[in-house]
Amino acid sequence: MQHPVPSAEQAQWLTASGVRDVELAFADVTGFARGKTLPSGAFIAGQQLRIARAVAIQSCIGEFPDYRFYGENDPDVLLLPDMATLRPVPWADTPRALVLCDNIDHDGSLSPLAPRSALKNVLARYAARGWAPVVAPELEFYLFAPDADADAPFQNPALRGGRRERGFDSFSFSTLNDHEAFFDDIYRGCELLGIHTDTWVHEMGPSQFEINLKHGDALALADQTFLFKTLLKETGLRHGLRVVCMAKPLAGQPGSSMHIHQSVVDGNGRNVFSQVNGEASHAFQHYIAGLQRYLPQLMPLYCPSPNSFRRFVKGLAAPVNLSWGIDNRSVGLRVPVSGAEARRVENRLPGCDANPYLALAASLGAGLLGVEEELQPTAAAEGNVFNQQLDAPELPATLEAALAAMQQGAGCRKLFGDAFSAAYAAVKEVELASFQGEISAWERRYLATLA
Repeated sequence: MQHPVPSAEQAQWLTASGVRDVELAFADVTGFARGKTLPSGAFIAGQQLRIARAVAIQSCIGEFPDYRFYGENDPDVLLLPDMATLRPVPWADTPRALVLCDNIDHDGSLSPLAPRSALKNVLARYAARGWAPVVAPELEFYLFAPDADADAPFQNPALRGGRRERGFDSFSFSTLNDHEAFFDDIYRGCELLGIHTDTWVHEMGPSQFEINLKHGDALALADQTFLFKTLLKETGLRHGLRVVCMAKPLAGQPGSSMHIHQSVVDGNGRNVFSQVNGEASHAFQHYIAGLQRYLPQLMPLYCPSPNSFRRFVKGLAAPVNLSWGIDNRSVGLRVPVSGAEARRVENRLPGCDANPYLALAASLGAGLLGVEEELQPTAAAEGNVFNQQLDAPELPATLEAALAAMQQGAGCRKLFGDAFSAAYAAVKEVELASFQGEISAWERRYLATLA
């Protein structure tokens, strides 16, 4: 395999901008940026970097599953830069650049453990049909004050008037203005990183915001979402803010989701979800049925931690079902009102804590399995379905139940193979063991008083 090098134009930019180092980065299964840094001159010359294969499946607590999930001899992978993603690092004081990388095994194939590999493999199945998914993620997040005590509850930052927001200021502009300097830097960072933003809004929670990314190619949007979450955290620290993408950081307040709008086009750019006469196609019905069939088996990819499942609270616009309907926010699979050319489905299950590569791969993969297997969906739901008796499959209510469903079902293995499926489950088991080893404030508050 020929190792890529920067183009002449890119090399000139790196030199003229005084870029000292280039970060060769990739997302691990938690969505955290990992990699190595290379001097700019060495990067221009095409120097190769390798990293331990296991790094892609490092858990959120820093521990690894057993070696059998990544190789007995703890092998390396090659960090293969995608030169189309070479960008300046917006939060760096000393000029630096970053480039996103694929993890390549010794045989030259994509490492099945890396999240970007999982998405690229699903997209290859679409390409074999002459199709290409079009996606648009929506991300919600909270702004909090700095916290030195990891055990203390989050606190909203002080605003211009000295007070802290109490919430339910949704769709207003006042708190956006309070954090104008932070958002200005986010806009600048997005421009430098090639992140194409659309709508910004204040969401329902106190100091909770949402950003919609413009629709486009699935791999490009996964890259942008990964970089955007990193940009949020780094920019927040520079402004004395803590940006939190947890699914449920505050009890009694709305959670933070990552809704994914998705459609599919053919080689002529025609939406395959619509017929020539503008009506929904068979492919659209099969796609929704695939989501209904396989999303319960893929929940650990949308809801990767015990906290993720706290977001599913009835009455707070959280999708606790797998029904689908037209312009209906009480269903998990919403079909917005649109023209035939923009027919799409919005998967409302993923939390903002999900790895964007894996959430997109699982959602697009589930829909594709429905098309391949010609599955049929339930009837479209009408009205508020929270209190209705539903005929769609039920969702797991905890991470433990979700992992059991994933391991018992065939969906994850069909899409990502045995190696990834086993390794991902092993990572979650490491994290669950750590979580279950903690004694919570609730236990101390109530159980200590019992006789």
